[in-house]
Amino acid sequence: MISRKRSEFGAPVTFSDQNASSVKDAYIECTSYPEKNYTLSQVEKDVGLQVIAEVKDTSTQTKWAFPKNATTQYYPREFSEEEKSLIGKSKSLVDFFNNVSTSVEVALQQNEIMNTFIDDWKNLAEEESTFGDKTDTHLKEYQSFTDLHNTMEKMITCVSWHPTIFGLIVVSVAVRLSYEERVQNSGRLLLQPSLLLFWSFSDPIHPQLMLESPDDIFCFEFCPSDPNIIAGGCINGQIVLWDITAHADRIENIKTGGHRSKKTSLKPMFLLEPDSNKESMYIRHCAVSSIENGHRKVITDIHWLPDSFEINRMGSVFENRSGINCQLVTCSADCTICFWDIRPQKPAVTAAAAASAATTATNNANSQQSPVEKKKEENIDIPFDVPSTFLHLDLSWKPLSRLKLSKGDTSLDHCPTKLSLGEDPFLCKIQGTSSIHIILRDKMLSQIKMVKTSEINPYQNLEAGIANILKPIEDFCTKFFVGTEEGEVIYTDWKMERDSDTGRLMAKKPVSLYTVHDGAVHTIQRSPFFNDIVLTVGGWNVAIWKEEVMTGPLLQTCCGPKRYTAGHWSLTRPGVFYIGREDGNVDIWDLLEKTHEPAQSQNICITMITYIKPWTFSSKQQFIAVADYYGTLHILEIPWTLSHPSLNEVSSVNYYFEREVRHLEYVQQRKEIREQEKIDMALELVKKKAKIYQKTKEQMEAELKLEYESYLDLEKSVLFALGLSKVSEKKSYLDSH
Repeated sequence: MISRKRSEFGAPVTFSDQNASSVKDAYIECTSYPEKNYTLSQVEKDVGLQVIAEVKDTSTQTKWAFPKNATTQYYPREFSEEEKSLIGKSKSLVDFFNNVSTSVEVALQQNEIMNTFIDDWKNLAEEESTFGDKTDTHLKEYQSFTDLHNTMEKMITCVSWHPTIFGLIVVSVAVRLSYEERVQNSGRLLLQPSLLLFWSFSDPIHPQLMLESPDDIFCFEFCPSDPNIIAGGCINGQIVLWDITAHADRIENIKTGGHRSKKTSLKPMFLLEPDSNKESMYIRHCAVSSIENGHRKVITDIHWLPDSFEINRMGSVFENRSGINCQLVTCSADCTICFWDIRPQKPAVTAAAAASAATTATNNANSQQSPVEKKKEENIDIPFDVPSTFLHLDLSWKPLSRLKLSKGDTSLDHCPTKLSLGEDPFLCKIQGTSSIHIILRDKMLSQIKMVKTSEINPYQNLEAGIANILKPIEDFCTKFFVGTEEGEVIYTDWKMERDSDTGRLMAKKPVSLYTVHDGAVHTIQRSPFFNDIVLTVGGWNVAIWKEEVMTGPLLQTCCGPKRYTAGHWSLTRPGVFYIGREDGNVDIWDLLEKTHEPAQSQNICITMITYIKPWTFSSKQQFIAVADYYGTLHILEIPWTLSHPSLNEVSSVNYYFEREVRHLEYVQQRKEIREQEKIDMALELVKKKAKIYQKTKEQMEAELKLEYESYLDLEKSVLFALGLSKVSEKKSYLDSH
C-alpha cells in the first residue's frame, strides 16, 4: 500500500536522476506476502510420467545462481561417405566385431532367460507387505450387512458376488418358518415382499436394489452371458427371471473402496434422490414360470447351462448357434430335475411367410376371433417399470424336459437337493497367485461394452425360437453328479431313453450310487483347478470324488463335532476348501497340511451358517462371504497364507488325488482277491465232502473192522471195571474172538 497526502494530488512533478543508496528512503520496495483470503491451494495436478532406467545421478557443492532460460542448437557431427567406407573396410573394426560378437550373443541370451535389472529384495519386501502377514492364518471380519427394514425374521438362503462390479454382493432371504408354520401364516406372508437384496461396500445399511419375486427365493444365479439377467428358484416351485439392464448404470456408479482407508462416503445417485423416488429401488420380475407345469415343491438348486451347447427334450446335445446362455437346469424336492429354455418353443416364421399370412389373417380375424378373446387381448397391459425381455414366458413357461431318478424296483424316486453338470462358468483355471477371475471379468466387461455401443442386446431378440435343425455334438459327456436328501451321491446320465414296454421317455439307470453322508447333501461343487474333482458336503461329514472313478470317494472325513451346512473350494489354492457348521464355526481344510482333520477352525457367528461364497477382489486381496441363519452377511478377509499358493501346490494336490485313486484301485483288487479266495475255499470244502462219500468197498470194510475191535476193547474194559470178569477171562475172551 502506497499513500500520500491529498493536498499533494495534482502537484507538478519534476523527474531527475539520483543515487538511491545515497539518499535515505529514496525508493520504496513492495514485497509480496501471502493473503489467506485470496490464496488458492492446488488440490490435484495432472502429471505425465514415463518409466525409464536410471542413467546417472550426480551432485556437487556449487554456489547457487539464479536460473536462466537458455537454449542451444547444434547439428550432429557425421562421417562423410569416404570416411564411412574407409572405416567399414578397416581391419580394426572387423577384429572388434569378432571379439565382441560372442559376448553380445551370450548377453542377449541371458536377457531372454531372465530380467537382470529386477530388484529381488524390493519385490520380496513388497510381496510380504502387500496383504497381511505370512504367519496370520485367521479370517478377519471386514464388513457385515443386515436388513433392518423388514420386520419378519428371515435367513439368507443364497449368496452371489456380482460377476463384473467389484464390491457388490447379492443375497436372497426367506422367512424362518417350517412348512406347517408357513401354511398357517400364509396371509401374513403375502403382505411381506420376497426380495433379492443388492449390498454394496459403500453402504452397509441400505440395499442398492431390491428384486421382487412371487415367493421366497431359495437359490438364484447370474446369467454368464449378461450379468443383468438373473434367474431364481422360489420355494413354491416357480422360476423367476429379472432384467436389471435399466438399472445397470446406477449400480456401476457405486463408489466401492478396496480397503477401509480408501472407502468413500459417497452414496449412489439414486440414494440421494427425494423420498418420493425411493420406491424405484423395488424392481419387479419380468417373467415367472407356470405354477401348474413347473415344480411342485421348493427349488433347491438352479444353474445356467454353458453357452457352448444346448439340449433337446430327449437330452441329446447340440451346438448352441445363438452363442448365449439360453437354457437352465433346476432340481426340486418333488424328486424331479427339469431343463428350461428361455426362447419360444415355436420358431418364428420368415418375413415372406409372415407377410403372406398377415393378409389372410386380417381378412379372417373378425370372423375367427370371438369378442371375448378380443377383449382379453386388448386388456393385456405391461407395467411401465417391467421390461418386456421375457414377456413370452410370463405365466406360461414350461420345462423343456423333466427327469426323475427312480430307485429301481420300487415306485419311489430319489429326491435331489444339489447337482453339478460341469465346470462353473464364473471360474476359470489359472495356476499361480494371480486372480482367478480377471480374465473372465475382462471378457464379460468387453461383451457388455460391445452391447452398449451397438445397443443390440441378444436377449431382447428371442423371437427366433428354438431352431429345428441343429448340429449334434458327438462324444459329449452327458453325465452329472446329484446329491439327495438321503445323503446319496449319484453319478447318472441326463440323456433319456424310451421304455420298451410303455414307450415313455425315462431316465437311465445311475452309473454309480453311494450313501456316504448321513444327512441331506448341501453342496456339490467342482474344483476350479481340477474339473473332474468334486466336493460334496452333507450331514456330519465331507467327501471328495473323482469323476469316472466308481470305487468310492477319494476322501471321506470322519464324523464332525457338529453338522455341516455349507462348503466351497478356495479360488486360488487348489488344496484348500471352507466348510460351514451349524454352530457358526468355519472349518478350513488344507490337504497339503492335514487330510484327516481341518487345519483350523474359526467361530464366525452364534448360529447356523447357511452359505459360503469366496471372491477375488484383487490380486492382493480376497474376501469370503459367510451367511447365517439370522439373516446377517459377514464379509471376511482371507489371509495371505490361505490366498497365495505355494510354487508347486497344483502338482502336489494333483499327485495326492492320483495317489488316492491308486489306493482305491489297490483296495478294490484286494477285495476281488479275497472274494476269489473265499470261492476257492468253498470249492475245496465241497471236494473234500465228495471224496468222503466216494470210498471203495475195501476201505469201508477195514473201517468197520476197526470200529468193531474198538467196541470189543471197550466192552471188556467196562466188564473188568465192574468186577464181572478177570484178566485171564479178558485175555481168553479176546483170543476167542
